[in-house]
Amino acid sequence: MIHRKETMDVVERIRADFPILQRKINGKQLIYFDNAATTQRPTQVLETIRAFYTLYNANVHRSSHTLGREATELYEQAHENVARFIGAEDEREIVFVRNSTEAINLVAYSLLHGGSERLRLGPGDEVVLTIMEHHSNLVPWQALRDKGDVVLKFVGLNDEGTLDLEQLRGQVTERTKLVCCSHVSNVLGVINPVREIGRIAHQAGALFLVDGAQSVPHTPTDVKQTNCDFLAFSGHKMLAPMGIGVLYGRRELLEEMTPFLYGGDMIADVKLEGATWNKLPWKFEAGTANVCGGIALGGATDWKSGQRLEGAVDYLQRIGMEEVRAHERELTGYALEGLRTVPGVRIYGSLNPDERTGVIAFNVIKRGELIDPHIVAGFLNDEGIAVRSGGHCAYPLADRLGVEGTVRVSFYIYNTKAEVDRFLEVLDDIVHRRLF
Repeated sequence: MIHRKETMDVVERIRADFPILQRKINGKQLIYFDNAATTQRPTQVLETIRAFYTLYNANVHRSSHTLGREATELYEQAHENVARFIGAEDEREIVFVRNSTEAINLVAYSLLHGGSERLRLGPGDEVVLTIMEHHSNLVPWQALRDKGDVVLKFVGLNDEGTLDLEQLRGQVTERTKLVCCSHVSNVLGVINPVREIGRIAHQAGALFLVDGAQSVPHTPTDVKQTNCDFLAFSGHKMLAPMGIGVLYGRRELLEEMTPFLYGGDMIADVKLEGATWNKLPWKFEAGTANVCGGIALGGATDWKSGQRLEGAVDYLQRIGMEEVRAHERELTGYALEGLRTVPGVRIYGSLNPDERTGVIAFNVIKRGELIDPHIVAGFLNDEGIAVRSGGHCAYPLADRLGVEGTVRVSFYIYNTKAEVDRFLEVLDDIVHRRLF
């Protein structure tokens, strides 16, 4: 059992690894509560980026010289480490992409244009989604509807902001070929029961895709426990650089699927008459890869020198994903309790921190009018507190909530109760003194 003082000591040690937290904004100490959009990077990951470009910079899978061989070895190790992090069978099920958006587009394109009759989506085939999806897990499927006459069906929410599982069961039919769902809503923070959703999908013979952009960075993840066929997540939301993300896919599905991009490295052979594809996962990684980003995400070791290039995955595993989840649950419960004492604050989603991650969306209502969330966020920024405001790339969910947008605070491993106290103090002052 970790005692409170030990937890505080751990968080302070973690904070020391993030130099950006020493910044001042408008003369005030930065409080960074926009982690659902992107997290900050620790010095260990920043050092890996520096080390790669100063010692190992070369293209992979192309050159027999020392730098090329070393870069290839490090990059392939990074795939292996990410596979272990999410409980995948092997590295062939890990495709590095730019972000969750590209991962989902890869699946959508491949299923629409796939050579496999079993996997191909065509006229009348159904894709079941939820109304809480990020646009990245909505717009690609709208494109399939428009291009391939695929039928989209949507599952709504219960009044408490959780997914309506009974409606989901009714929407999945024998024509359903794919069910897509965010593991965690980027607005409500609600944790969806993906294992049960996967069971419903598979009972109907459908595939199951999980958008894990808001779950993989915050909770222990095992793709076998998650019961998914595909999982998409982004490195920049879990301490890695921007421009690197992951598509996990079950190996037998990836073997059968059509590539999304065509060109160098994704081929086994090319003749004027045509081409054949490379083995997994390189079949889906066309062109020059973000080698540095992949290593900064997954981490790797130079076996010759013994130098460790620490990745975001290494950093999180050293803390322990159970501890990451416990810390966020504690902060979320503390913040929810405090927000309920601020007059005029309306919180969206469950008030139970066990049912959500460290994402809280709220609005301020004064004299019966909902205050523009951008105004509230602007006042918070004046005090050095970085939050998100707007529709959060989830406009249909905003419509369901009856708003155009919300203020969103989101926590991570380096945030503290003292920061939450400061945020609540400033918000209370905004409500009482700055809004007229």
